[in-house]
Parts: sequence; structure tokens; C-alpha cells
Amino acid sequence: MAAGIKYATSLGTLILPVIFKTNQPMPPAPHQTHLIALDWGTSSLRAYRLGAHGQTLELRALPCGIMQLPAAASGDKAALEADFEAAFEQACGDWLRAEPGTPVIAAGMVGSRQGWLEVPYLEVPIAVDRIGGSLSVLRNRHGQLIHLVPGLIENSMLPNVMRGEETQVVGVLNALNQDTAETDVLIGLPGTHSKWVQIRRAGKQCQLAHFDTFMTGEVFAALSTHTILGRGMQAGDDVTEAGQHAFERGALVARSAAGQAGVLSTIFSTRTLGLTGVLDGAGQREYLSGLLIGHEIAALQAMLREQGRQPSQVMLVGEAGLCARYTQVLRAYDFGAVEVVAEATERGLWQLALTAGLLKHA
Repeated sequence: MAAGIKYATSLGTLILPVIFKTNQPMPPAPHQTHLIALDWGTSSLRAYRLGAHGQTLELRALPCGIMQLPAAASGDKAALEADFEAAFEQACGDWLRAEPGTPVIAAGMVGSRQGWLEVPYLEVPIAVDRIGGSLSVLRNRHGQLIHLVPGLIENSMLPNVMRGEETQVVGVLNALNQDTAETDVLIGLPGTHSKWVQIRRAGKQCQLAHFDTFMTGEVFAALSTHTILGRGMQAGDDVTEAGQHAFERGALVARSAAGQAGVLSTIFSTRTLGLTGVLDGAGQREYLSGLLIGHEIAALQAMLREQGRQPSQVMLVGEAGLCARYTQVLRAYDFGAVEVVAEATERGLWQLALTAGLLKHA
């Protein structure tokens, strides 16, 4: 799990390093770009230049998420507006100058209350097609229209929200085998705040019926960095065989008799297994990772059983190493086949643009 946790650093300027991934020469040929798609989150901004069939022609990754902009903490609206304009220009300004009129779509925290323009949540349950039909539009200082994807909210005694994950869900559904169109699907998005999304399907109709959030990644970071549990831990890039056994041991705690005490009780065993010499420093870190993921999956399984749901497909989206950990634990808890879906974000942005009618020339 540690491999899936990243720490963002504050920016002092918008002259930022950019990571380029390109399969085509620059500048783009006329009409080569059919969509500019932005995944604009809290800590980072990823800009995709997409071709006629949604393939990625070029990718830029910038460390200028909405909370990393210089004016993010200042409360100065004019300065923050200028920061958003500058970040947008750096991400894709040259693409738009080379191919004017290219549609732009953006998902993630850019549409949050702290973002460029707050986009209202859509209520769950919801037909998935409605998401692409409910985009908001922002016009920047150069007159460029930017279509913003709404987040989702599930109003209940304990409300739940997502921004950005809905786009990945659309991307996963776009990749599904239509031969199994009558089956229900469980989509997992492990990370800082893991999401589990229940999809009901009937033919070509898909409904996002329910979702749950687990703060597993953030809790792992906090426990291993800011509590006594982290005092005996040792971080490492490679997981040894002993570390793998420690992870497996932690993952199975939630299904044991002792695990019935709940995660607030069982996490202390991370320290005691170190004190008694059962686990070394690296093992303690792996054990805690497994223990937290195990409790997450056990709770998810119990909720599904209570609802009378047994999804026939489990799809994961996220960092490869973290998805591998979740796959291992899901199988240990008898979830059956698990598939990891690549390129869900860009697939989702393309599909939402199609639904919204932004790709008339595609």
C-alpha cells in the first residue's frame, strides 16, 4: 500500500516541470487532435491530447493541482483565477493555438468549491449516461470553452461524494464486455480515499446505484507517519518474501476472531508484533498495510451480503502496485475474478465528451 501513497509539495511558481509522453511529432498536424482532456485533481494536472478514436497522442503531467497553485491558500480570488489561467495555458495552450476549436473537457477537483468553477453534484442513483449530459461550461480569458464534469453525491444519513472517480467509472464501463450486459459490476478505485461503486446493468442501460468511501490510504499514511506505530517501521522500495508474508498476515486479521474487535483495536497489534520480535521494521509496515486493506474488504463484503448483492465482476482502477495488493486481498476474501482496467480516465473523458456531443467530427 505504501507504493500508492504520494506526498505533494507546495509550489512557489507556475513555471513548472512538465512530464511529456508523446507518440506523435510536435506541433500536431491540422485536425489531428479531436479532444483535449484534463484530469485536474488536488495535487496534479494531467492533460491528454486525444486522436480520432480516443487514443492518447500526447500526455503532459504537471504538479499544479488545485491545492498546489500559489494562491490556493491566500483567499485572493483574482490571484487564484490568474493561477488557473496560467496552469491551463501551460497544460494545453500551444495545442489550442495549433488546432483552434478543439473541444476541451475537464474532470476532478477543478469543478469543486475550491476549483476554477464549482459544478453542482448529481444525485445517486443515476443513469450513467446522464453524467455526460450534465456538463457545466467555463469560458477562460481567451474565450476558450472548458466543459466541466460534475461530481456525484449520495444523500443519506452519512452523505458520500466523489469528484473525478465518476469519470474513471465511465471509462471502466466503456471497456466492459457487452456479452455480460445483464450482470452487476463492482468497481474499486483504491487510493487515498478508496471508492467502491456498485453498477446495475440491464442491456445497454447502466445505473450507478451506490458507492462507499474508505479513507484507507490516508489513514495508513497518518498512522505510519504520525503515531507510535510508525516508530518501529522501516520503509523500503522492495517487498521481501518476509514482507509479503507480513502483508498476508495483516490482511487476514479482519476475518479472525480477534479481528471482530474492529480496526481501532487490531491496529495496535502492529506495534506489539514488533515488540515481541515477530515482525521487523519493514514487516510492520507491510502488516499494517494488509491489516487496513483487509478491514476495508471485510467491511465491504459484509455490506454487500446485507444488501443481498453478489457482483459477478470486480474491476479495479489505480496505481498498479496498489491494485495488486487489493487483488490479493479480494481473492483471499473469496471475491473471485478481479480485473485491473488501464487508461480508465482518458477512456472516461472521451466517452463523456461523446455523450455531451462535443465530438461531432469524430
